Amino acid sequence: MMNIVKTTDSDFEALYRRITGRGRVFDEELWKVVKGIVEDVARRGDEALFDYTRRFDGHILTAQTVAVSEGELEEAAARVEGPDLAILQQAAQRIEAFHRHQIAESWTVSEKPGSTLGQRIIPLERVGIYAPGGSASYPSTVLMAAIPARLAGVEELFLVNPSRDGKISPLIAAAAKLCGIRRIFKIGGAQAVAALAYGTEAIPRVDKIVGPGNAYVAAAKKMVFGQVSIDMIAGPSEILVIADSSAQPSLVAADLLSQAEHDEMASAVLLTPDDVLARAVSAELERQLENLPRRAIAQRSLEAFGAILVTENLDEAVAVANRFAPEHLELMVKDPWNLLEGIRHAGAVFLGSYTPEAVGDYIAGPNHVLPTGGTARFSSALGVYDFVKRISVLSLSREVLEEYGPQAARFAHLEGLDAHGKSISLRLAGKNP
Repeated sequence: MMNIVKTTDSDFEALYRRITGRGRVFDEELWKVVKGIVEDVARRGDEALFDYTRRFDGHILTAQTVAVSEGELEEAAARVEGPDLAILQQAAQRIEAFHRHQIAESWTVSEKPGSTLGQRIIPLERVGIYAPGGSASYPSTVLMAAIPARLAGVEELFLVNPSRDGKISPLIAAAAKLCGIRRIFKIGGAQAVAALAYGTEAIPRVDKIVGPGNAYVAAAKKMVFGQVSIDMIAGPSEILVIADSSAQPSLVAADLLSQAEHDEMASAVLLTPDDVLARAVSAELERQLENLPRRAIAQRSLEAFGAILVTENLDEAVAVANRFAPEHLELMVKDPWNLLEGIRHAGAVFLGSYTPEAVGDYIAGPNHVLPTGGTARFSSALGVYDFVKRISVLSLSREVLEEYGPQAARFAHLEGLDAHGKSISLRLAGKNP
């Protein structure tokens, strides 16, 4: 099922390219379909949006029924049992506590008399959150996106959530209520992304779209970027575990399967310098798969994009992990804090045998909306900073302009922009144009 490969083997590079290349390039036919949907919604608005909802989601919507009413929201949320609601509340509290540390404040500095420079931190006005739906609901996505947005100061949050029967999931409703979201729309897919990006008669145009989705949603987000901001292009989920002889094979296998069960494109990789552990984990994967409800999905994922890689030592394991730049990185080693020093590229790092990735998905506190497909080389987890923009502030006196103006005017001349320079020199000369 999962071959044990040494990093020195001749086929290692091909295996690495197969794993890291999955889902990176959108299928040409998919791109063509999504382009048609996005352009159609941008052109026809609600009419196109409702046509695609009927075709893909199987229910009829109108301008009067596309939004979840207050009564629908309350009724759905009331169906969540008390103990489950308490878990959502606890998760929300922990997520908020973590993200409060990310709040940035505006600042100014007076470097000298007559010169004040600074930066204003301004929250976005409107944000659209995409929460996947269909066969399952993900209230955790609502919490992870909405809570940092609220902390940033975003006033208007809109939630889109596809439904097969035209009804909102009770768990999604409860999570939305906890986050103070009152405008929820029963739409999904590329058509929902287009509606948020361009606006329709019923759906407000937003400044940013956040939240994961399938390949059609990811392609649509990429397509509308520039018209609207987005968080990231989310690809298939992935986990990479670095483990040494101190790790328990059963726990390593369980954590690999926790991502493999997501979908057939998910990736689960183990890096270890211990041959004995490598073989034990391989056996554990076989054993644990037997009783896994999503066995078929997990098995196909492991066969296509899973790997047990044997390294020379832990230093090499860290180097290879940085090449992968994984979404989730677990350090199941004797001294994980020491190993952490060498990690440069990962969406989130989980240290020690009692910090499984799954706890981070729900209740630990840090955000679970993470960069995938190697993009952790240059991007980060979703956070409060994703829901603000920065405005530079400058104020100079005449004396300060006299000090720096001649250099700025000369700089403008070097770039061939004479009007730039003249706008400075006129002030220095005290003349009107």
